[in-house]
Amino acid sequence: MTPNMEIKSESKPKKPKIPRQAMPQQDAVTRRSNFNEVPLGYTPELAVTEASRCIMCKKPKCIEGCPVEIDIPAFIQLIKVRQFEAAARKIKEQNALPAICGRVCPQEEQCEIKCVIGIKQQPVAIGRLERFAADYERELGEIILPEIPLATGKKIAVVGSGPAGLTVAGELRLRGHQVTIFEALHKPGGVLIYGIPEFRLPKAIVMAEVDYVQKLGVKLVCNAVIGRYASVDDLLQEYDAVFLGTGAGLPYFMKIPGENLNGVYSANEYLTRSNLMKAYRFPEYDTPIAKSNKVAVLGGGNVAMDSARTAVRLGAEKVYIVYRRSRKEMPARIEEIERAEEEGVEFHLLENPVEILGSQDGWVRAMINIRNELGEPDASGRRRPVPIPGSEYEMEVDTVVVAIGNGANPLLPAATPGLETNKWGNIIADPVTGATSKPGVYAGGDIVIGAATVILAMGAGKQAARAMHKFVMGILD
Repeated sequence: MTPNMEIKSESKPKKPKIPRQAMPQQDAVTRRSNFNEVPLGYTPELAVTEASRCIMCKKPKCIEGCPVEIDIPAFIQLIKVRQFEAAARKIKEQNALPAICGRVCPQEEQCEIKCVIGIKQQPVAIGRLERFAADYERELGEIILPEIPLATGKKIAVVGSGPAGLTVAGELRLRGHQVTIFEALHKPGGVLIYGIPEFRLPKAIVMAEVDYVQKLGVKLVCNAVIGRYASVDDLLQEYDAVFLGTGAGLPYFMKIPGENLNGVYSANEYLTRSNLMKAYRFPEYDTPIAKSNKVAVLGGGNVAMDSARTAVRLGAEKVYIVYRRSRKEMPARIEEIERAEEEGVEFHLLENPVEILGSQDGWVRAMINIRNELGEPDASGRRRPVPIPGSEYEMEVDTVVVAIGNGANPLLPAATPGLETNKWGNIIADPVTGATSKPGVYAGGDIVIGAATVILAMGAGKQAARAMHKFVMGILD
């Protein structure tokens, strides 16, 4: 051995990195012909393996990314040690709808994007673990209710049983208040029940979460259109405070020739017929839906993906997504875009319809599209689509579903003196407290910010509940 030769000790082998666990799902060919849920959920073994990827940060940033402030590392640690029911209860300390959030919330843009593991590899699958814990508890059938404080004697009215309304109701009930939800439709759940398809959010899951809120002691009144059934002022005569969570149910259209033809649907109507009214099981259920051969869905968000994937399951031979920008600008979740592609949906990107053509008997027969190129960014930060002159062509279709967004339903604001709205008809509310211009009246969710995500509506509901509690109890900041 030479004097300068160093003796190198054997380095310990590095612990292999655990990859993010894939979730089992129906294969594309099978699921094209059924409305059953596509992702099948983690098994206990997969959940434990995925939970073990969490490094339990001392200052977890994932919590900062959660609009409802779930203690994410705590519930993941409970899954890791196979205390699955305790994990579900830990989540429910902050979120009464975990089975819903685990399925439809864009975790990749919220909690998971903050995950430290995600710097060098895929982040921990927080949403999938949330879903697993909630499903495990529900399927076990041993849901333990939290202790309800002594009654405060205060009464709260909640208008709308969507994610914002359900969150407000649950939060205020857990503070000891008497809460009543008024729902316009014959079933509770709002957009969760009428807007999101069965294959993405089974209605049995929604009803189980609604049932949990009712078991807390929240009263539910359906078929109650506030603005007709009773006014907000009527509610204020009986209740100490009112929360408005009526959502954004007014569909937008393209304002192009031919939109009044038979075979043109708003995504709201198309999905409501299928989801709430069970049109896909006609004639077992009374509400029909047009049988289509070639369907064009206009838009690039989650609602557009839901509409296109519904059309596939209803038997359409061809289903097209027509979106005016490129794939990069599409607001839909990546996994929803990928599933649509797997199921055979064709994407016509950088195209925009300029006219819908009809047959002699008034039904859609085709659509004229113009091709676009991307210009400078607009107010949304996305590059603006610029039409290419002379690039128009005819697309043969018999059904058009318009999924370009929704606005606020004007019924309730129009029937409520003193309630200020903006130029789009959304209720103006304090972004922190949800307080409106009308004393004792709060609002949150899509009716305030426009069509957005379930979890953002829930976050707004949580903030409003805190402010409403202080208001009715006379607590000053």
